[in-house]
Amino acid sequence: MTVHFIGAGPGAADLLTVRAVELLRASPVCLYAGTYLDPGVLAYCAPDAELVDTQHLDLDQIIERLVRADRAGQDVARLCSGDPSLYSALTEQTRRLDAHGVPWDVTPGVPAYAAAAAVLGAELTVPELVQSVVLTRTQARSTAMPESEALANFAATGATLALHLAITRIRPLAAELAADYGSDCPAAVVYRASQPEQLVLRGTLADIADQVEAAGLRQAAVILVGRALTPTVSCAESHLYDPARVRRSAADSRPEREQSGTGRYQRRRDGIR
Repeated sequence: MTVHFIGAGPGAADLLTVRAVELLRASPVCLYAGTYLDPGVLAYCAPDAELVDTQHLDLDQIIERLVRADRAGQDVARLCSGDPSLYSALTEQTRRLDAHGVPWDVTPGVPAYAAAAAVLGAELTVPELVQSVVLTRTQARSTAMPESEALANFAATGATLALHLAITRIRPLAAELAADYGSDCPAAVVYRASQPEQLVLRGTLADIADQVEAAGLRQAAVILVGRALTPTVSCAESHLYDPARVRRSAADSRPEREQSGTGRYQRRRDGIR
């Protein structure tokens, strides 16, 4: 039996992958993070599936449920908000499952920052303006950040910042980032991207904290900061689609094979030309 860690995406039930839906339908047990999940996602589960909301469980209690299901010969769908590669506690869960000899695998999902960018209609990497995206968080009532990952270090690069788990610290964050980005730098907050309660706030580092506090946001929001959010019409355009770029033909892009004296490609099959 297998524990399937499944990226539930930003919340909307129609943003799950086909693989995720198939695993949900086939798994007799589903553990999910009820705080961030659209209830429509659970509709993919079998009618008789055991559904366990993990928002009030600690790590040991979650692992006990997973191990119990494995010992009973049941597959488990372990739903993670967004994508399991980001802030999902995947490492500590899989480490414990390994110790218990429980097989597991991972199915990716749409990450929250990508859903937020889609809502804004924004490309986070604009040619010759910004070509990097930093995914990070800040420390409030959570595990400590490594000293080398101070927000100022990332801000100094000018990259687009995607801040998770940071909405309660929006005011000190905005003030700190303004030192490098400027107070007029575009900033946006997307609350529950893709869900019915979705809320989008657009502004700058000078006023985004006022908007967040007025809206009373305390969780489930992504903060995006950077000049790419409102690029000017004078920004450079991608070399990939430049009409002046020399384009290779389909034949030129094929791997080299044995050629005859005339230069035509020849294939060998079973030793016969």
